[in-house]
Amino acid sequence: MAELVYRPVVGLAQTLFKAWDLKIDCKGSENIPRSGGAVLVSNHISYLDFIFDGLAALPQKRLVRFMAKESVFRHRISGPLMRGMKHIPVDRNQGETAYAHALESLRSGEIVGVFPEATISQSFTLKSFKSGAARMAQEAGVPLIPVALWGTQRLWTKGHPRNFKRSHTPITIRVGEAMEASRDKYAGAITRQLRERVQELLEAAQRAYPVRPKDANDTWWMPAHLGGTAPTPEQVREAEAR
Repeated sequence: MAELVYRPVVGLAQTLFKAWDLKIDCKGSENIPRSGGAVLVSNHISYLDFIFDGLAALPQKRLVRFMAKESVFRHRISGPLMRGMKHIPVDRNQGETAYAHALESLRSGEIVGVFPEATISQSFTLKSFKSGAARMAQEAGVPLIPVALWGTQRLWTKGHPRNFKRSHTPITIRVGEAMEASRDKYAGAITRQLRERVQELLEAAQRAYPVRPKDANDTWWMPAHLGGTAPTPEQVREAEAR
């Protein structure tokens, strides 16, 4: 089926990234299968994460159908684009509909992108993972592909202004080896293993990242355990509970 929207949008994104002079370092794309269904699972630290996860699949000539909150599909600009790219709307009050849609896509040989933390992590550390990605992979009989992103939070994240100027910002992407989602294993156990793998990839991406904060005013994008001033996971939970 012709991709009348997705491929032009990808081309526009790549043009913008060149204009912004982003330094994209992506390793492991060969772990994404060239054919057949798969669930691509990523950490979530930026509003732009789905774009960079999608870029990681391009060397394998694959397009990723992301699960995204339903409100994005109602927006007058993003809505037509999201529908045209065949992404999957998620209404949290009727999650079974999105789940069934994702299963259908996986069984038809598509790659479905999932952020199992559900929301952006303001601490820039991994939150707990929901088990939906593992359950989908089990039911559809497809592998899980773990991915970690780092640096995307410096462009646009929750609670901070967008930075779309020519900033030479490095973006690091690490794609891990496919994980089998055996049907005879508990989905919770697979989810824990998946989170551990994404954590390993995230730490590898952080070690490879070529930039450190310039001064005390530039530490907001670093997690507290790495010496930054991002809120700790506990501080985020306390703020959300207020």
